[in-house]
Amino acid sequence: MLARQLVRVDSRNPALAPESAGETAVAVVLAQTLESWGLSVELHEAAPGRPNVIARAGRRSGRSLMLNGHLDVVGVEGMTHAPFAGDEREGRLFGRGAADMKGGLAAMCAAAARAAVRGINGEIIVAAVADEEHTSMGTRQLLRRGVRADAAIVGEPTGLAIMPAHKGFAWIEIEVRGRAAHGSRYEVGVDAILDAGLVLEELAALERDTLPSRRHPLLGRPSLHISTIEGGTGWSTYPDRCVIRVERRTLPGEPPEAPLAEVRSAITRAQQRRPPLAAAVRQVLAQAPSDVASSAPIVSALSTALIDRNERVTLGGMTAWTDAALLNEAGIPAICFGPGDIALAHAAEEWIDTGEIERATDVLESLIINWCNEGR
Repeated sequence: MLARQLVRVDSRNPALAPESAGETAVAVVLAQTLESWGLSVELHEAAPGRPNVIARAGRRSGRSLMLNGHLDVVGVEGMTHAPFAGDEREGRLFGRGAADMKGGLAAMCAAAARAAVRGINGEIIVAAVADEEHTSMGTRQLLRRGVRADAAIVGEPTGLAIMPAHKGFAWIEIEVRGRAAHGSRYEVGVDAILDAGLVLEELAALERDTLPSRRHPLLGRPSLHISTIEGGTGWSTYPDRCVIRVERRTLPGEPPEAPLAEVRSAITRAQQRRPPLAAAVRQVLAQAPSDVASSAPIVSALSTALIDRNERVTLGGMTAWTDAALLNEAGIPAICFGPGDIALAHAAEEWIDTGEIERATDVLESLIINWCNEGR
């Protein structure tokens, strides 16, 4: 089973696990397998020693479909079973990346190979990319190379539900400034942590009172949480700084500048309550949400493929951010669909139902045949 082969290769992202070697070994295994299955395969570096695998079958003159998945996995600290043994028990394949997302990657590759043998008038592109778990260098480089398709499936674990949308996010850092002084010198010291508490109160009001009023039919409401807070140097010292890190999950249709503007407004309200309060704010990272209409051709085609394979059609919203957002930004309608449970991603125990991998393979094969042969 290809999924077992892939799970047994350590492909931890070196940005997250500095002692790891990255995706090269698993890319070579996958490339050799796809070549043996008759696909045309190329390896391209997203960064030095961080390859993408691009495999193609069919003809470029017809309608094209990209199957996108990532080769990298997160770290293994705290796992309760061997992370790369690829053990199978009671119909479950265990290992880091089994659910996120080597099971889905295996299903996409097998479906592409089977469809190619049956014959397709269009083109199927398998894009197995590096670094999705960190900064998505793989898909970004894929797009810079000009790889395009008429639609895409991102094989993240959805439990075989169709997920046309997911939230984006913004990481925002606030530094509240005080004045260091001996703990006895209240007339000199300015407590940055107490001032930060006023900012936190305003952010809590934003999360509690404002954000719940905004809704998306598949994703629900946007959200905000405080990721970390740090400050102070000792019991008897007024803290001269307090750093608050905020994550704001965003909905499709929200202006990209909205999260930073909201945090700035929260700081302004806190300063109105205490004018001497001093704070600086910056946006560290932002990733856009992804949204494809539930009536889009790729959603309808995948729904038909599920029905053809006697599977239930379920539409939902993806809880995690994925490379689908980058594909959509590039003009490729991309939706998430794959085997596995997202709740097991990055978990102490990670596994995937092997029967679900086979079911996903069958559905994707049907999708490829119907999509790429339309108008034949």
